[in-house]
Amino acid sequence: MFDLFREISQTLANNKLRTFLTGISVAWGIFMLIVLLGMARGVVNSFEGSNWSKTSNKISIYQGRTSQSYKGYAEGRLITPEMSDMEYLKENNPDYVSDVTSYIYMGSTIFSTSKDYISVNPQGVYPYEQKQDNVNVIAGRFINDSDIRENRKTIVIEEKNAKTLFGDAKEAVGKRVDAMGLSWLVVGVYSHEWRDNVYLPFSTVKLLKGNDRDVSNLTVEIKNVSTIEDGESAEKEIRNSLAGKHEYSPEDKSGLYFYNSFTDYLKNKTVFGILSLSVWIIGIFTLLSGIIGVSNIMFVSVRERTHEIGIRRAIGAKPRNILVQILAESVVITTLFGYVGVVLGMIVTQIISKFTEGTNFLKNPTVSMEIALEVTVVLIIAGMIAGFFPARKATKVKPVEALRDE
Repeated sequence: MFDLFREISQTLANNKLRTFLTGISVAWGIFMLIVLLGMARGVVNSFEGSNWSKTSNKISIYQGRTSQSYKGYAEGRLITPEMSDMEYLKENNPDYVSDVTSYIYMGSTIFSTSKDYISVNPQGVYPYEQKQDNVNVIAGRFINDSDIRENRKTIVIEEKNAKTLFGDAKEAVGKRVDAMGLSWLVVGVYSHEWRDNVYLPFSTVKLLKGNDRDVSNLTVEIKNVSTIEDGESAEKEIRNSLAGKHEYSPEDKSGLYFYNSFTDYLKNKTVFGILSLSVWIIGIFTLLSGIIGVSNIMFVSVRERTHEIGIRRAIGAKPRNILVQILAESVVITTLFGYVGVVLGMIVTQIISKFTEGTNFLKNPTVSMEIALEVTVVLIIAGMIAGFFPARKATKVKPVEALRDE
């Protein structure tokens, strides 16, 4: 083994410039592969870390207008979700429906204390909205089921607004603010990158707005789904239930507008999987130019060492020994310069990560240890491919002819 490494080092030393120039192409190919993989990983991390991916198991339903006549009803009839649809869907679709909620947006409203006031658009919500909006409660709690059931006048406000109204955000919990002619108890304070919503119990806001049976939307949390087909089956079952209740054709997709976040998430996840595969393909083709260079240098090396190979064969070296040596030289050259590209690529991705920290487009665009191991395997395979044909040629050298070679 020691002799093998000594021979490899001698070969590299005897062909310094040629080896260096060829190695640069290998390093460049791997460098580009690492940077592209890092960028692709950053995009995927942003997608998987988004609030959308965390709340993808839902179907949103909105008001629609029929496009077909049905059971004596003319087309063009306005269909609006109702409060009663919430319990109806849970009772009639137990296999797919985990929960059904809704929300109400109100117009600009003044919330005031003796200290100051804020003007915001309050939102009547169910407890599910905390997960939906990725709300991080830093003091107190979010709207809960008791608030909904008892029509409580409770409120959850954003941290900066709490500081405006009370001076100290965390001390706001348990205090009161005035709005819409009522006194509201602050039960929670939350922080968010960009949201400043004021959250109120859905049932309380519904009473303030007249308590009619219609709602502008339904949010159905679905369960027992893992594939696109499962998501489509759940949507079909829910659509059929509401079509039967509101008496419009189940085939009429205009009756109520459905947005299936689950199937949309899986489709986008597939697209990002294709993106990662495409990056590997592009990177490997870039590396291919380096592999060809390594192969050429090994062909030249074999030609220059024909006499040496003949002597080794004449004194008993087996073809396998020659094959192993040439392959090992090729793998060493490829792996050595490849890791130069890996190190440079990782440095660049770390720099990109620092510049994009906190952005939504690229999240941690760096390569993991798993990817580094995969690249190592690629380098070894590339080196073996590059050295295979020169090594094969070397094993076919006939000792007698090689000894005559000058």
